[in-house]
Amino acid sequence: MSIQQQPVAGNAAAGNAESADASLKQRAAVLDRQDPLAHYRNLFVGTDTPLSYLDGNSLGRPLKRTVEDIGAFIRDGWGGRLIRGWDEEWLELPQAIGDQLGRAVLGAAPGQTIIADSTTVVLYKLIRAALAAVSDPDRNELVLDTENFPTDRYLVEGIALEEGLTLRWIETDPAAGVTVDQVRQVTGPRTAVVLLSHIAYRSGHVADLPAITQAVHDAGALVVWDLCHSAGSVELDLDGAGADFAAGCTYKYLNGGPGSPAFAYVNHRHVGTLNQPIWGWMGRKDAFEMAAGYEPAPGIRGFLSGTPAIFGMLAMRGTLDLIEEASMAAIREKSVQLTTFAIEVFDALLAPLGVELATPRGPGERGSHITLDHPAFSKETVAALWDDDVIPDFRAPHGIRVGLSPLSTSFGEVLYGMSAIRDRLLR
Repeated sequence: MSIQQQPVAGNAAAGNAESADASLKQRAAVLDRQDPLAHYRNLFVGTDTPLSYLDGNSLGRPLKRTVEDIGAFIRDGWGGRLIRGWDEEWLELPQAIGDQLGRAVLGAAPGQTIIADSTTVVLYKLIRAALAAVSDPDRNELVLDTENFPTDRYLVEGIALEEGLTLRWIETDPAAGVTVDQVRQVTGPRTAVVLLSHIAYRSGHVADLPAITQAVHDAGALVVWDLCHSAGSVELDLDGAGADFAAGCTYKYLNGGPGSPAFAYVNHRHVGTLNQPIWGWMGRKDAFEMAAGYEPAPGIRGFLSGTPAIFGMLAMRGTLDLIEEASMAAIREKSVQLTTFAIEVFDALLAPLGVELATPRGPGERGSHITLDHPAFSKETVAALWDDDVIPDFRAPHGIRVGLSPLSTSFGEVLYGMSAIRDRLLR
């Protein structure tokens, strides 16, 4: 499907389009020159090509450093130290990297964050552990929202079925997200646990994490936050907000690579008092004792289950080092500038063609991606863009999501990619 051009003032329309393109190109060049984080882009693989990568919120680019880190690990760590590596370093990596992640990204003091499993498994552990901590039998409701990521919804539905619990759904505007008032309306003396995403995966809406956390606590319940689209793109202060639990993936803005393990955050109030439901040898107090009976390891290590995915943790260390060097405040500022420019390009090039912005315009209300809706957008549209080395992603029913990773995305790259979306729509 394509947009039918109006047969009026054709030459004038073409001239206006050329003028808009030239103006945006000049603005992108200025923004790139003024960007204090621009030099970090050169540290990523593939940024020296003309490809426009607008999907860093699904899978981040690898760092050039990662190529060396992985090679050195194979040669010197795995290949050189062999089984000795477990005693010398690897056993401590889940918590060591977790502590760095907590410090650099999450606003979490040491001993509350660990790298383990997939986001789905981590969320399952956290929700079940939270439910086990609820002593009031009348608290038999789980709260979630209709626009949360499918895994989160499926997971909570499955837990409710296992435990005989009731689901309370927050009906969410697909172009916005969950609000404090909505949470207050559905929580009360029957609420056990609330699961929400901090940033809506489709619209990019940023929920008010501190206020919602307080609202859940006011209702006497516990909250689990999904930070998949937050970690590495927006500033977080989980300790300051009093969040109970959080989980998130590490392959988006943390550049951990396909399938890199997730993280679990457990507030110090709960560490040591809760038991997670998936008992495995690595979460036992002495993993190598091999004794009968399960006694959880003290602290956050008790949230481990099986053998840690050491290979999968290596890549994110480079990004965490960069984040600590650049600061999350500077990264968030770049994120806001990128999405603001993307909306400026949308207004100039796509809105006149009937495309709708399905993302909040307020900078503080959105994360690091925007979503564009048009009836002509489809999987085939995105596949054609991919063939042309312009890589956003598709979100049903007719959304193109433009994800902007602050450390590796340039303003020129944003303009090039969104111009290609415009050109595809006009065909």
